[in-house]
Amino acid sequence: MAQRPPKDLHVNAPHRADDSRYDTMEYRRSGRTGLQLPAVSLGLWQNFGDETPLAMQREIIRTAFDHGITHIDLANNYGPPPGSAEKNFGRIFAEDLKPYRDELIISTKAGYDMWPGPYGEWGSRKYLLASLDASLERMGLDYVDIFYSHRFDPDTPLEETMGALDTAVRSGRALYAGISSYSAERTREAVRIMADLGTPIAIHQPSYSMFNRWIEDDLLDAVGEHGIGVIAFSPLAQGLLTGKYLDGIPSDARAARPGSFDPSLITDDALARLRSLNEIAAGRGQSLAQLALSWVLRDSRVTSVLIGARTVDQLLDNVGILDRPALTDDELATIDQYAVDAGLNLWAKSSKS
Repeated sequence: MAQRPPKDLHVNAPHRADDSRYDTMEYRRSGRTGLQLPAVSLGLWQNFGDETPLAMQREIIRTAFDHGITHIDLANNYGPPPGSAEKNFGRIFAEDLKPYRDELIISTKAGYDMWPGPYGEWGSRKYLLASLDASLERMGLDYVDIFYSHRFDPDTPLEETMGALDTAVRSGRALYAGISSYSAERTREAVRIMADLGTPIAIHQPSYSMFNRWIEDDLLDAVGEHGIGVIAFSPLAQGLLTGKYLDGIPSDARAARPGSFDPSLITDDALARLRSLNEIAAGRGQSLAQLALSWVLRDSRVTSVLIGARTVDQLLDNVGILDRPALTDDELATIDQYAVDAGLNLWAKSSKS
């Protein structure tokens, strides 16, 4: 049985241009494009597969939209099982959000393992376009707003991968093209190819957090030079910066589940740095997660932070960053003493190709 929609979200309600849900959200332009994204976007990488009750997923997504989070980010293989996050989102979209399609930015990606055989991963034209068609079918959409190459493929000519993104946009299956976890060198190369094709890259999605600062070496310069937006995924370092590990590893945390998070990363040094950062957050009247998100957004080249949420309370805590003042230079200098790389970039291989 369908639940009652939350306040200001009514199924089949007419469009309301003056809707108050946008009053408290900050929107940032993605590079030099016309695309604006909320400072906080919702990613469905975790907690939106078949292991999570649909009612819980619905409550999180609808609450996010009620708070001005207009961007929902997916990928073909999000789950588990692969494809289930898109399928579940499609059900929620059809029942609750379809009247608001023009107020939503929905993105998906292809690049990682999705189906058996030689055509089910990486960056070939065959895989990317077939995957996009399957994603649209699972979500019940005519188009996505952003379609990404999820990772660089060292064995496929970049011209072929970028050509598939160009086709996705020109065919109307996507409005914007994006790349994820590409190095600065490959980003510049992709930009040149797409410029020749006439379909610019609008956005780059890299991992970025206080404990994973790889994009500061040269990628931020590359996107800044070429007017590309950045949406940072894993800004809470896969939960390490949420505060849940301040006293060790809780039994329900990702680090306690095999294959989800490497518990060896939670060293005495990491805990000491977490506790110091938590003290800084407390001094600002913030949670550690809020401080971590505010820190990622401190750079004007970062368009949005991509959060995951297991509960509505987590979602609302993350959105709370918009109520706090910007970090001062003194605060940033203090944070830099503790915000150092901790070997968390699981996507480093793609980023270094």
